[in-house]
Amino acid sequence: MLTHVIASSWSQLTDLLFEGAWDESLRRFRSPFAFRGLSDANYSLETSLTRLGGAYGKVEGHLIRNFIKYARRNVESADSIWHWLAIAQHHGLPTRLLDWTFSPYVALHFATANVARFGADGVVWCVNYVMTNRLIPDVLRELLAEEAGFLVFTAEMLAQASPSLRHFDGLSPDPFVIFMEPPSLDDRIANQAALFSLMSSPSARLDVWLSEHPEAFRRIIIPAELKWEIRDKLDQINITERVLFPGLDGLSLTLKRYYGPRTK
Repeated sequence: MLTHVIASSWSQLTDLLFEGAWDESLRRFRSPFAFRGLSDANYSLETSLTRLGGAYGKVEGHLIRNFIKYARRNVESADSIWHWLAIAQHHGLPTRLLDWTFSPYVALHFATANVARFGADGVVWCVNYVMTNRLIPDVLRELLAEEAGFLVFTAEMLAQASPSLRHFDGLSPDPFVIFMEPPSLDDRIANQAALFSLMSSPSARLDVWLSEHPEAFRRIIIPAELKWEIRDKLDQINITERVLFPGLDGLSLTLKRYYGPRTK
């Protein structure tokens, strides 16, 4: 599998996004990939915690502790650090989580939503979480095995294996990544088919880690000259901000972009 491939057309792009989706054991199309779309192919897989800068690794615990302290009145139920971490990420707190999706078309939306970046090539990262699961500590792999059919973790599953981020980081001396399906806190998470990646260190970079495991990922480059065609076709199949960000804000974003002039 090539780790970097350039799409030359909409039809080829669709084929690339769904490549490897056939599951012979189920005789169904069940893709083992998580997808992340970026408007510029030069953007890295930095987390919001990393982008915070400074001694971000040392303040991670303070950020989460204070978020929990002040957010309790607004949260009906959160019974583990993993649930709290998902809530914090969802509401914009800098965390080590990174947003992904089960849907290749949702990833394409995020690669083509920013019209201001239509002069730059975009990218969709595709990470095979079945392969990355082979590299996680035994205690986590066994937990997946106990839950027949589970290929990604839930907050409840992680709580069984690790009560804290510090404990989680200590499960292996080598860095590893897991994928966690967040609780459906609202329609936005459900509509985006949301998924989070989580590395075993606040300072670990997923793109650096993946470069050491090329069998587990591919990058599909979206040439700038294809973006308008992709964007228009996504709008036609209803992959828009109106759907992915339910409410008036999402509706306004959709209308602003849809009726705006073509700039390139």
